[in-house]
Amino acid sequence: MEKESQVIFDRNVIEFVTVAAEFCKFLEQSEDMKRSAFVDTTLKILPLLYIKAEMLPDCEMIGEETPENYVTEETYEVLRINLSNILAEKDDYLDVFIQDMQYSDQPIKKSIAEDLADIYQDIKDFIFVFQLGLNETMNDSLAICQEHFKEFWGQTLVNTLRALHDVKYNQPDNEEEISDTDSEEKHAGHFHHHHCKDEECHCGNDCDDDCDCNCNDDDCHCHGDHHD
Repeated sequence: MEKESQVIFDRNVIEFVTVAAEFCKFLEQSEDMKRSAFVDTTLKILPLLYIKAEMLPDCEMIGEETPENYVTEETYEVLRINLSNILAEKDDYLDVFIQDMQYSDQPIKKSIAEDLADIYQDIKDFIFVFQLGLNETMNDSLAICQEHFKEFWGQTLVNTLRALHDVKYNQPDNEEEISDTDSEEKHAGHFHHHHCKDEECHCGNDCDDDCDCNCNDDDCHCHGDHHD
């Protein structure tokens, strides 16, 4: 009993619990976030979560029963859908560093939202049991979380981190494109072609008489005659 007490109250364990709880809280409250803000925050918290997991002291199961799980299939699916909605068309990515690649000669399509939900499932189950405050189950939940980190969610985390980095830095941002398009439309709306009465005028006949000429020809007869 004294050994597991020393492990679960180790400073590195406490720091991991703190970051893990913040990670879960962030995902749970991210439903209405814009994609850019979500990606920025996730890119900061995932490396910290990995570092804190890497610094955990060795921990072994001492109980005979596996601690209960908190995350249900419904909870998992709701979170995955919310995250997928945030990421939209940027959710899918191609991955070559997964076990299934040994059976395929092509990159396999993965989902950032599903990856984050997988990580959340392990972390939330650990946090739920750990916060119950029972030394034995705290120890065993830590041991399971640490084992799963080495075998599963640690690799998933770094794969997801690469995909998120690509979303932020290596692909055009649709929000910026939309903003730029709106700006161009507003700018274009400020300059209208003059509705010249001359049918042969190169400026065209598609605007009202009150429009300014937007022609680049300084000698154009439409210039200077009308105002907005």
